[in-house]
Amino acid sequence: MILKPLMTAMAVVVGISGMATIASTPARAQNAAEAELIGFHQLCDKGDRRACVRFGILIGQNQQRHADWRRSHAEWFWWEH
Repeated sequence: MILKPLMTAMAVVVGISGMATIASTPARAQNAAEAELIGFHQLCDKGDRRACVRFGILIGQNQQRHADWRRSHAEWFWWEH
């Protein structure tokens, strides 16, 4: 009779670990320029002020790229919605 509770506990553990894996999947870049932006954004999120400044400069350099970036990563610009 111990098999049923053990299987239930194992299912819960697998479910929780699967949800954690999905939630912690990082953003993936489509090209080198986007990879650089993602890298600066991640460093900025961790408190690196220089990365925040560089991230802002790179986004501000090209208005069209800026608009594309905001459309593709709307969750990073939540305060504008």
